[in-house]
Amino acid sequence: MSNLPTDPKLKEMMTSLDDDKIDMLAATSVLQQKATDVRAQTVNWQSYMQSQMISQEDYNFICNFDTTDSQKREELLKANRLQCAKTFLNLLGHISKDQTLQYILVLVDDMIQEDRTRVEIFHEYAAKTKESVWGPFLNLLNRPDEFITNMTSRIIAKIACWAQNQMERSDLHFYLTWLKDQLKVQYDALMSNARLRDPSKGEPTETYMEVSFSIDEQRGSELSNNEHIQSVARCLQMMLRIDEYRFAFVSVDGISTLLSVLTGRVNFQVQYQLIFCIWVLTFNPLLAEKMNKFNVIIILADILSDSVKEKVTRIILAVYRNLIEKPEDAQVAKEHCIAMVQCKVLKQLAIFEQRKYDDEDISADVQFLTEKLQSSVQDLSSFDEYATEVKSGRLEWSPVHKSKFWRENAQRLNEKNYELLRILIRYLETSQDPLVLSVASFDIGEYVRHYPRGKHVIEQLGGKQLVMQLLAHDDPNVRYEALLAVQKLMVHNWEYLGRQLEKEQGDAKPGSAVISGRA
Repeated sequence: MSNLPTDPKLKEMMTSLDDDKIDMLAATSVLQQKATDVRAQTVNWQSYMQSQMISQEDYNFICNFDTTDSQKREELLKANRLQCAKTFLNLLGHISKDQTLQYILVLVDDMIQEDRTRVEIFHEYAAKTKESVWGPFLNLLNRPDEFITNMTSRIIAKIACWAQNQMERSDLHFYLTWLKDQLKVQYDALMSNARLRDPSKGEPTETYMEVSFSIDEQRGSELSNNEHIQSVARCLQMMLRIDEYRFAFVSVDGISTLLSVLTGRVNFQVQYQLIFCIWVLTFNPLLAEKMNKFNVIIILADILSDSVKEKVTRIILAVYRNLIEKPEDAQVAKEHCIAMVQCKVLKQLAIFEQRKYDDEDISADVQFLTEKLQSSVQDLSSFDEYATEVKSGRLEWSPVHKSKFWRENAQRLNEKNYELLRILIRYLETSQDPLVLSVASFDIGEYVRHYPRGKHVIEQLGGKQLVMQLLAHDDPNVRYEALLAVQKLMVHNWEYLGRQLEKEQGDAKPGSAVISGRA
């Protein structure tokens, strides 16, 4: 398997994600408390055998295995290794009672948590019987009981990551799609519950900033949703350590989902876990090059400016460092630097330099990023700055929106098959921000004004109709800029108009010149 590189910083951060430590840290969380309660229960295995729901050999094995004596379990597994996988898979496939399924899943999880190499038991059995390891587990993901689905997901992630054999493509696609969908479903439920509590506000109120470690405090569905988001995120943190799984996750549109949840109001623990997922993705050079197509730099910049937790600051800086160091294309790394400058990251770094951090990695990353961003600013052309601003989606009345810029650069908007023009026109169609619509309209008008074939190009790309629709926009500034752009689109020959204007100004009295042009 292709895992992450083993540099000291990476080892340290991965150790902090070690699953034994996660279990210890979460020992008082809702899900872990539920697991403790389930372990305390007893199952009447004999009733299942008498009703012929399980076989005699499965009954014999589970009765011997279901003990608190770890030495006895170890000896049993050495003597009946394949029977262990057979029995557990049979029980999961034939028993439907939630309470018993919960108990079986806790037994399986405890077994592989005691010794990670035990995940191979399931693969050995599957190879011998030519059956799927994953079928019985994946079926359980459709159960309504959330403890069952979360425990199942946790076990799947461990088997997929700890075994020598990788998860098969179709099963992997199903599992990662389930994780992605759960992240969205649980987040939507969290937001919905917040709105119900405060219906007078269109946006949810922030009432769950911290993860409580007190069972009594974690009541109600909202915290339950929050707990399940963290459980799903833990599985993704494990899965995305493996390079092959990263590409599968991208193929199910996983990055968009991560960023969609991050743009909402989630607590710092969820922020950390989801940004961690982005961080491990960026260790692949190809993914590091493509990542900012999802606007990851902007989204993380917003979180960075508001973050009060050192661990969140640390992981964002680590992502930014990877976005500069990992791409093999130097031009992409440069574009990432410019995008960070555009998002005011340099100002944030200056603030961080004044603080004292316990974590040396933060100081090292701050220094690295500051040097890289300052260097990129020195080499930054006005067109680079403009292109970065357009791609960021955050248009504003910055210095590049001046006549001098357009005189020198209008023709460059034709590069890469009119890439920047297409983006501007897409904003006219999709943006809800009056400022973005105003600036985009102005830029299109200036392009037409300074490029002889500009009118034809804009018409071919569908921009003229969109600008004209903005004449009826609610915002007066949008209407004004759209009107100016339409006027520029209606003039055939700006060069001819300029000469006529000069002639009229020379012939007429001061103040009497009139600008006119044929449509």
